[in-house]
Amino acid sequence: MADRIIFTGILILAAVYFYATAQIPSIEIGDPLGPKAFPRLLGIGLLVTGGILLLEMLRAGKTEVRDEGAKAPVEWRHYLVVGAAAIWTGVYFAVFEWLGYAIATTFYLLGLTSYFHKGRLKTNVLTSVLFSFISYFMFTKLLGVTLARGILPF
Repeated sequence: MADRIIFTGILILAAVYFYATAQIPSIEIGDPLGPKAFPRLLGIGLLVTGGILLLEMLRAGKTEVRDEGAKAPVEWRHYLVVGAAAIWTGVYFAVFEWLGYAIATTFYLLGLTSYFHKGRLKTNVLTSVLFSFISYFMFTKLLGVTLARGILPF
């Protein structure tokens, strides 16, 4: 059931995202692809992800033997994890401008990876720092995108 809800959410999010992308004004000079290219690619990635989830749901439905009378128990712990991740994301958004992309993203990813990959501190720190700083430099230096600098001098 949760997969169906997530799949429906992906479809709704993709529809809203494509509608918002269509509202971006086109500029006649400059890049021939225009400002809509990257958002459209992200939207396509979202639809591909939804398609993969749909295939997994269909495959699981064919191989799974169902007992119609049995229901999987819903654990309150799952709601707590989703709520904590939502609050953590809200904190990330709140400190994003002040700390800057690189530092805020490092702490955000470190918090998530520390929970989901317990006991792997070196891997979590390395992944969080490398992803944040490499993506920061790729966006700012290679693609010319302005990201929040925050407290860092670069």
